[in-house]
Parts: sequence; structure tokens; C-alpha cells
Amino acid sequence: MVWWGNKVNNKISLTLLTVLLLFLAGACGVDEFTEGGQSSHNEEAVEEKNKEEETNGPLSEMPKGSLEVSFLDVGQGDATLFQTEEAVILVDAGRHDQDEVVHYLNERGVTHIDLLVGTHPHADHIGQMPQVLDAFEVKEVWMSGSEAGSQTFEHTLEAILASEADYYEPRAGESFTVGDLSVEVIHPEELTNNLNDDSVSMNISFGEVRFILTGDAENRAEHEMLRRNNHINATILKAGHHGSSTSNTAPFIEAVNPDAAIYSAGENNQYGHPHSEVIELFHQMNIPLFGTAEHGTVTVKTDGESFELLTEKSTDNITENQQERDKSNNQEECIDINEADLEALMTIIHIGEERGKSLKELRPFESVKDLTRINGISEGRLSEIKSQGLACVSSY
Repeated sequence: MVWWGNKVNNKISLTLLTVLLLFLAGACGVDEFTEGGQSSHNEEAVEEKNKEEETNGPLSEMPKGSLEVSFLDVGQGDATLFQTEEAVILVDAGRHDQDEVVHYLNERGVTHIDLLVGTHPHADHIGQMPQVLDAFEVKEVWMSGSEAGSQTFEHTLEAILASEADYYEPRAGESFTVGDLSVEVIHPEELTNNLNDDSVSMNISFGEVRFILTGDAENRAEHEMLRRNNHINATILKAGHHGSSTSNTAPFIEAVNPDAAIYSAGENNQYGHPHSEVIELFHQMNIPLFGTAEHGTVTVKTDGESFELLTEKSTDNITENQQERDKSNNQEECIDINEADLEALMTIIHIGEERGKSLKELRPFESVKDLTRINGISEGRLSEIKSQGLACVSSY
């Protein structure tokens, strides 16, 4: 399937994290990327490396002055690859229980990565970062600075330490040049201890074509982006949080005013992503919506003025397919709140790391309604947990 468009105006522990920052501070000279532009650090070596890369591999065959963005089909996870003749950026790296990202990068002729971004430390976003760091030379890694209590996060930190990559925690208002790509950070301004809402969010531009990616940032974060009056108008919007109704608010979408939106979610996923109300909202706004669950990998090619959108698979009606997926969700296996580990519990709406730990301490629960025993879980939030349909009690 091909779709055409154009846009003119448009650390586990504090100790581990400290060790990480100290190590990187000692190992790095000048950052590869500096605010407002690329540093001149080791320019001769970089120029020589670029000459070598131009002579081999599929990457050298990319048309001069073009950008290809691949929203990879990684199931219920996230991974987005930006490739030009001068730059390679990977935003998120898929799920921890899969291994397709490195394979896809190899297929695309990637030999190095200029910038690797983990928008936030959930396992469906940073899951394969260790494999990516092991397989490729990565010049710089960005993460939000939030910490998670998962093995996936710990393994990612270890992989960063073992690599020679620079490390940085970007903040709203900073701008960078990565080859011929411009990267403007639009969130977070500061951390709030909410892993989703603290997602690194960016406006990445090539010429006059812009892409906004917000990780799993939710309603509050979108409101903050609007409050700061950042440059959030864009050509392509990556729908937040896999197309969840916890994100993708009407005011935010109106401000971005995209020509098209793309979500990343697994087919028949247990969360019902993308949510039907989000699909309907984009439909009401006359914004074409594409997604990996329906279309496979979605690719956008642009010369910086107009763009071409290609999909791996074609469907006639996303809404009808979503309804079929919603029906099958009822048959999905739920998460037993009396048995699940912390990482699984944190996939339940309103159960972050702290509430997940509290939940484990308060076990056993006779029913899902007993989750109100957890501090901060009101009747309203309990209703949303029940509506999500993920939490259950199958053992007591």
C-alpha cells in the first residue's frame, strides 16, 4: 500500500545510575551532539569514517537528500528507525522477549547508530537495546533519567556501560543536529516519577517535514507540552502510548495538526491498542491513521518537502479490524495480581512501580475490587482498571 502526502508549512538503584554517569563522564571527551548543533570533536575521524561508509552497503544507496523512517512492526512494543545518507537514529528498540530489531537493522544495511534513544525504561521500549548496543557501534545514548525496577532496565544500563557510547538525559527546550536531521526535545522539562509521562519526546525534522514521537507520554504530559508552547506542529505524528486513550488528546492532536498518524501495537494485543475512541478521534479530524497491528512495518520516505507513506500490508477499514480485535481481547490471558511479577503488574493501568511494590506486599487479594487497599487507587481508578480488563484473580 502506498499513500502520498505533502506538507509545506509545516538504575535500578541510585548507586548503579551514579556509576553509569561517572563512568561515562570519565570516558567521554566532548559529546558527539551539542545543544544547537553537532560538535567539531574528532571531525577528521568522523569525515574519514563517513567516506568509508559511502562506499558500501544499502545505506550508501539511499538517494541523496532523502530520509526514510521505518515504524517497525515489533508487536506490542516500539522501535522507529530514521535513516539518511548522513545520520542513523533509532528511537526505542522493541520488546525484551523478542529479537527482530537487530535483524531488521542488518537488513537495512545499518553499520552504526549515531543516536539511540530509549524514551522511557519500560521493557517494550528498551527491551532490545542491549542487543543493539552489542551489535552496532552506537555513538550516543539518550534516556529520560527515570529508573525502573526491572531486569530489562538493569541489563540496558550494563550494556551502556560496556559500550563506548556517550550518554545524555535530554530536557525540553534543547535542540540538536544529528547529521542532516534536526532534533528538538519537547518533553520532559523535569522528571515527575511517572515513567510514561516522563518519556523523552521529540520533534525530528528533515527539511520541512517533521515527525513527533512522544513514547508513552500520557494526557498530563501532552498538556505540559502545550503549556510550554513548544514547536509541536508536525507532518507525521506517532500516536502516543501505542494508540491508547490515556494519550492522544484532542487539543494535542489539533496543535500537532499532522497529515497522518502512525501507531505501534501488536495484533490482537491484550490492551486493545489502539483504543476505539482514539481511532474515532483521528477519523473525526480527517487524519489518516496507520499502524503496525494492521499494516505491518510502516515506512515514510521524504525529500524534505513532500512524503510517500508505504505499508507492508493493506487493509480497507482499520475501525472494522479494531472491532474484531476488541472481541478477541476478551479471550486473552489476564494478569493474576496474586502471582504476577513487578514488571507484569506495571502493565496494568494506574499500577506504577511504587504501587506495584505495594500490591505485592498486600497480597493476597480476594478480587480485583480489593485493589482499593493500595494507596492512591480510588474507586474511579479501580473502574478504569476493570475497564482495561487486564487485572484478574485466578488464585487466592
